Amino acid sequence: MAFFPSIKARRAGAEKANAAASSSSRPSSTLPSPDSQALSSVGNRKPYLSRAAPIFAPLASSEARELSRAAPPAPSGRRVLPRSAVRHREMDSAGDAAKEYAAGGAAGIAQVAVGHPFDTVKVNLQAHNTTVHGKLYKNAFHCTRRILVEEGMRGLYKGASSSFMGIALESSLFFGTYSQAKQLLKGKSEDGRPQLQVIIPSAACSGALISCILTPTELTKCRMQVQGKNALHTASYSSPLDCAMKTLNSEGVRGLFRGGLATLFREAVGNAVFFCTYEYSRYWMHSYLDSPWFSGGNHLILAKDIGVGIMSGGISGMMFWIATLPLDVAKTIIQTDPDPHLSKNPFQILNMVHKRAGIGGCYAGLGPTMARAFPANAAAIVAWEYSANILGIRRD
Repeated sequence: MAFFPSIKARRAGAEKANAAASSSSRPSSTLPSPDSQALSSVGNRKPYLSRAAPIFAPLASSEARELSRAAPPAPSGRRVLPRSAVRHREMDSAGDAAKEYAAGGAAGIAQVAVGHPFDTVKVNLQAHNTTVHGKLYKNAFHCTRRILVEEGMRGLYKGASSSFMGIALESSLFFGTYSQAKQLLKGKSEDGRPQLQVIIPSAACSGALISCILTPTELTKCRMQVQGKNALHTASYSSPLDCAMKTLNSEGVRGLFRGGLATLFREAVGNAVFFCTYEYSRYWMHSYLDSPWFSGGNHLILAKDIGVGIMSGGISGMMFWIATLPLDVAKTIIQTDPDPHLSKNPFQILNMVHKRAGIGGCYAGLGPTMARAFPANAAAIVAWEYSANILGIRRD
C-alpha cells in the first residue's frame, strides 16, 4: 500500500517536529544588539506613574476636591474668584467697617467737646421755661450768665462725662452703621450723585438703632444739667453714675428709658434730614469747587475739604434741630419732670406745652440750640472725614 506511510515514518516525522519546536522556545545563545536591547527594555518597562499611582492617589483626589471647591465652574464670560481671594476681600471689608466705627467715635468726641456748654443752656431753658410757674430765664444769655455766676465754668460742662461716653459710642455706631447700610443699599452703582432712596433708610435705621443708647445717657445728662439752685428733682447727684443708680433704685429699669419714644422719633427723623442735607450740600459744594484752580497744591485741597466739611456739617446740624426741636423739648420734659404720672407720649406733652407757652414753648432753647448746632456738627463732620482720610477710607 504505497499511499499510506508506515508507522516508522510517522514516528520519525513527529520527532522532527518536536525537535524544531523545542529549539524555537529555547533562548538564543547569541547576545542581542544594543539597539534591540534598548527597544525591548522600553517596550517591557512599566510607566513610573502607574507604580506611583496607588501612593499619590488620595492626595491627588483631595487636591482635586479642594480645587473644585475653591474655583467652581463659572458661566461663560464670568470670572469666579478663588476662595482665598474671597476670604481676603471679606477681611478687607471687615477692616473698613472697623475704621468707619473708629472715625465715628472721633466725631462724637469732637461734637461733645465743642457743643456741650450750648447743650447745658438749652436743657435748662427747656426744663425751667416750660413749667406752670412761668419763665425762669429771660433768654439764653441770661441763663448762661446765671450758670457761670452760680456754678462757674464747670456748670456748663455738668454731665459731660456721660455725654463723652454716650455720644462717642453713639456716634461710632451711628456713622459706622450709616456707612455700612449706605454701601449695602447702594449696591454696584458708581454714580457719585446722592440718592435719596439710599440715604433716608440708612440714616433713619441708624438713628433708630442709637436711640436705645441715647435714652439712658441723655436722661442722666439732662438730670445732671438741671440740678442746682432751681432743681426740679429733690435728689442731688454727684456724678452721672450716681444719677443712674438712684434712678434705677427709685424707678427701676424702665426709669432709665424714660423718653425713649421721643428719642426714637427725634433720631429717626432728624438723622434722615441731617444726612440728606449733608450729602447734597457736600456734593454740590465739591462740584462747584472742583476746578483747576484748586489743583495747584495740596494745601488748597486740604483747605477746600475742611471748608466743605465745616459748611456741610454746620448746615446739616441746624436742619436737624429745626426739624426735631419740638420732639427734643418733649423728651427733656419727660426725663426731668419729677411727676411719675406724667404722660410719656411726646405728642401729648407737646400739646400741653403749646397750651402753656404757645409755639414758642415748643421751640424753647432754639437760640442756644442753633448756636450749638453749627460748630458742634461742623467739628463732628470734619473729625469724621479727617479720621476717615487718615485711616484710608475712601469717600465717594
